[in-house]
Amino acid sequence: MKVTKRLFAGAGVVTVLTMIAALVSGQDAPQNRGNRYEDLIRLFREWREFQKPKVVNDVPDYSREAMRTQRDGLKRFQQRLAAMDISGWSVPQKVDYNLVRAEMNGLDFDHRVLRPWSRDPSFYAAINNAEPDVPLREGPQVYGVLEMWKYSFPLSEKDAADVRAKLDSIPRLLDQAKRNLTEDNRDLWTIGVHTKRRESSYLASLLRRLSGPRPDLVPYVERAKSAVDEFRGWLEQRQKTMRGSSAVGIENYNWYLKNVHLVSYTWQEQLEIEQLELQRSMATLRLEEQRNRKLPPLQAPANGEELRRRNEEAVDTFMNFMKEQEIFTVRDYMHLEKPSGGGSILPERARDFFHQILYRDYLPLKCHEIHWLEKQRMAQEPHASPIRSAPLLYDIWDSRSEGLATAWEEMMMHAGLFDQRPRTRELIYILVATRCIRGIADLKIHSGEFTLDDAIKYIVETTPNGWLPAEGATIWEDLGIYLRQPSYGTTYIVGKIAFDRLLGDKSRLVGANFRFKDFMDQFFDVGVIPMSLVRWEMTGLDDEVKALNLRQ
Repeated sequence: MKVTKRLFAGAGVVTVLTMIAALVSGQDAPQNRGNRYEDLIRLFREWREFQKPKVVNDVPDYSREAMRTQRDGLKRFQQRLAAMDISGWSVPQKVDYNLVRAEMNGLDFDHRVLRPWSRDPSFYAAINNAEPDVPLREGPQVYGVLEMWKYSFPLSEKDAADVRAKLDSIPRLLDQAKRNLTEDNRDLWTIGVHTKRRESSYLASLLRRLSGPRPDLVPYVERAKSAVDEFRGWLEQRQKTMRGSSAVGIENYNWYLKNVHLVSYTWQEQLEIEQLELQRSMATLRLEEQRNRKLPPLQAPANGEELRRRNEEAVDTFMNFMKEQEIFTVRDYMHLEKPSGGGSILPERARDFFHQILYRDYLPLKCHEIHWLEKQRMAQEPHASPIRSAPLLYDIWDSRSEGLATAWEEMMMHAGLFDQRPRTRELIYILVATRCIRGIADLKIHSGEFTLDDAIKYIVETTPNGWLPAEGATIWEDLGIYLRQPSYGTTYIVGKIAFDRLLGDKSRLVGANFRFKDFMDQFFDVGVIPMSLVRWEMTGLDDEVKALNLRQ
């Protein structure tokens, strides 16, 4: 056991012996029951281990009994945290305290309201094929999912063994899911059917990839795919008779915003924000179209090679602009991926929303890819605080992460990135409008005003130019997240508004010496945490903290 000098500093012999005995027995030492910041770090590490499910026979246990035990244990963690006196701590330390509190509230909300283990078939994920551009996968899912994007091909023996074990556990996981999924939630089960169809496609692709170099893994992939397909059929049969709503209700939605995601706006206030931003973006779009009416429209690339070239040029343009205009400090490790090949151009009828944007100009969504630069920063320069060095659980980062990426599109337009691309400005306002539309759908799904079908109809009919088709992957993936993760659909616009507010407050406080690069560097240094806490730490303004009833 490693005991630091700091632990023993100033301690008497009896105290030291007491501490050692307590450490060996696993109990709290006397001074670890106190109110030091170090006690919070210790509690946080215990909490992170506790919130993981027990793993039995390589399958995480989400049975009713296991979840009852977890909920009882959560109460004890919450009591220990609430007993801490943090009045003498610094603001950054108080921020960390409230982050831990929010995570515990996230698990509490899971048990009281979301109950993904008994309501949400998509929770029992079998495989993920692509890395998310945000800190963690959006929405709740079982512990220990097979993340194929993490592996390099050809697989090493160690990786092959890991993949084999995870594939082998999928049938057992889905057998448990059938026992655990007991609640009537028609829309969540509809999304579950789509999720399993997508996972089956991933496994079919993996089967083709492994059939030559790793034939020993083929039977495991085949059994996993059969289990996923059989589970999808099971869902389809039961979904036909379901009538229950998947909405969490406005009261629960507001509690979740305030106590887990630390967002000070209510459901009603968010609806008003989304509606106002939708009106603003649509009005400005029409003005842009009027100004550009004599310019030729943006055209799709003629072939895959032109598509590849446009993508590469957009990467270089974006990264050079960040450096040359001194937007923030661009580290040597920061980069955006360039395509290895051109690919094919989809026909108009097969294009989803983001194809419509990218085929006209890659640059707006390169702005949104600031997500990847943030992930690189988190990996290369982790925050000094253990609480902020790893992604927060329960998507607590969502409004900060998606809000920045959305704000970045319009901000970089105002900073001059699109000065030589006037028609690209139109795409920026289409992106803003579409995110407002999706945010409104999220809000109305969880108030009970919209079913999944209603939300699809609203989005398809309201999105500019009809660019979001009902049968496309975008609408199903997005609504799947919003149904399962209340408020995620609002984070793009509400997070953008919070970032605007922070920028305005900070520039006012700094005055004539304000430099945007300094602001952004400080913003990144604070970490990927809720905007309300970023604002408190960067400005000292505590009005949001008081409105949220956070500990100070």
